[in-house]
Amino acid sequence: MFAKYTVLATAALLAAGAANAQVGATADVGSTGVGFHVVVPMETYLNGRFGVNYFRHDFDKTSGGVDYDIKGKLQTFDVLFDWYLTEGSNFHLTGGLVYNGNKFNAKAKPNGLGGFTLNGHAYTAADVGLLTGRIDYRKAAPYLGIGWGNALARSSRWTTNIDLGVFYQGNPNVQLASVGCTVSNTVCKTLANDVAVERLRLRDDVDALKVYPVVRASIGYQF
Repeated sequence: MFAKYTVLATAALLAAGAANAQVGATADVGSTGVGFHVVVPMETYLNGRFGVNYFRHDFDKTSGGVDYDIKGKLQTFDVLFDWYLTEGSNFHLTGGLVYNGNKFNAKAKPNGLGGFTLNGHAYTAADVGLLTGRIDYRKAAPYLGIGWGNALARSSRWTTNIDLGVFYQGNPNVQLASVGCTVSNTVCKTLANDVAVERLRLRDDVDALKVYPVVRASIGYQF
C-alpha cells in the first residue's frame, strides 16, 4: 500500500511538473535514511516537495534489566512545502506532513544465566518462551524545519539542499508479550503481569523518540 501510493503520487507530480515545464528531483541521505523527492513550483516563493525515505536500523537495548534485540524499519512519505523569504534566496522555511511508517520489532534475549528477570522475578527461558514486542508511532506526523537550497533554482540544473527539522511522531505504541509459557497457570499469570510492567518500562525508555530529528543532505537535478 505504501509503495502504491508513492508511485501514484510521484506520477501525478511528474505530470504536474511537466505541465508547468519545471520539475526537480533529488536524491537524499540523512537521519531518515535514503530517499528521493520530486519538487514542483506552487507559487513564486513556494515549492512543493514530495518523496519517500527508507532506512533499516538494528540495535541492542536494555530496559528494566532486560536485553532486547531491536530490528527497526524506518519508512516515511513526505508532503512538504518550502517557503523562500525572498526571490532567488536559498534559505527556506519548511512545513508539512509526514506519513510515518517507522516501526521496530523487539525480541528479549536471555541473561548470562540463560533466563530472564522480569519485574524483579526470575524466570527460566522455558518459563518465558518467546518474549517479543513491537514499537510503532502515529501515522500522521507534522513536520517543521529550515533548509538551504532550491531544486528549482534557475542558475544551474544541478543543485544541493540541506534540511534541518523535526517531525512529531507522538508517544510510542508499545506491545510486549510472552508466547509459549508451558508451566502452571499460576506462574503464567504472574509472568503475564510482570511482562505488562516491563512493557511500561520499555515504553518509557523509548518515549524520547516521539520527536524525530531530521538532518538530510540532497543532490538535485532540474528537468
